[in-house]
Amino acid sequence: MKAMVLEKCANVHSDPLRWMELPDPSPGPGEVRVRVKTCGVCRTDLHVIECELPFQGRPVIPGHQIVGVIDRLGPGAKRFQIGERIGIAWLRHTCGKCDFCRSGKENLCESARFTGYHEHGGYAELAVVDEEFAYPIPDVFSDEEAPPLLCAGLIGYRSLKRSGVLPGQSLALYGFGSSAHIVIQIARHRGCEVYVCTRGAKHRELAKALGARWVGEDPATMPVPADSAIIFAPAGELVPLALEHLKKGGTLALAGIYMSQIPAMDYEKHLFYEKNIHSVTANTREDGLELLRIAAEIPIRPQVTLFPLREANLALRTLKEDAMKGSGVLVVEGGI
Repeated sequence: MKAMVLEKCANVHSDPLRWMELPDPSPGPGEVRVRVKTCGVCRTDLHVIECELPFQGRPVIPGHQIVGVIDRLGPGAKRFQIGERIGIAWLRHTCGKCDFCRSGKENLCESARFTGYHEHGGYAELAVVDEEFAYPIPDVFSDEEAPPLLCAGLIGYRSLKRSGVLPGQSLALYGFGSSAHIVIQIARHRGCEVYVCTRGAKHRELAKALGARWVGEDPATMPVPADSAIIFAPAGELVPLALEHLKKGGTLALAGIYMSQIPAMDYEKHLFYEKNIHSVTANTREDGLELLRIAAEIPIRPQVTLFPLREANLALRTLKEDAMKGSGVLVVEGGI
């Protein structure tokens, strides 16, 4: 199979992914193999490639928002049939036995393994996954629309849950990339007023088009405090600013897998009055099933920018430069 491979960490502006021909993978017991149609380009991929997440010490194929059609079943695999379309997401293995797994918090499992990081991902023609960690893709979504739901959507949905925002309340979003543009569609569907703070002009335009009540570039100019807030940008300096613009008793959710240093905060100014900070760590499979059901019911319409697989480095640069409109998606089978 052909794939874009990371052999060692490097800045994405140095084109670190190499186009390579690799042996076709075979599914093991309980696994399925998919012929990849599309794969999303995620900010977590940047963190893997640029070593903001610890390098695992061996070449890896990035990508964890994978949509494809099953072409082979491993021994004992029976959940799906050949020809079915499924999605593969970031979380690909948990122990199933620890206290976290048994209490519905498998996203916190100490033995968790992740797609495109611990194991090969979807910047390739073929990918393999345990069938229990695969998701049926609703027919309402095309191959190009579905990938952002598998990470941007999942993390955005879990962040929305962790923010505690209720239908009809106000929600502030800091950063407006792939996750946020899905979250706003769910929030607006629930009658929430959404305030968006983001640097990119294209992101501000999209936020307005998706129904944001207020859009701006400077957090200090947000017109009213919000009931809840989510920070998607990996910028620690936004944390105290977001807390300042949060109502008493409100909750701030931190959506990123990586964030720069958070400045010192003043207790009275930022944390008193029962303000809460909730971090977000991956997602559970239940989150994934809920999100896909809700997304199909609304239906959510992810905005995507398409790239051929060979242009994965360009897609990553575009993402890092905040020049991506909506979500980046690699078209693997058939090109574009």
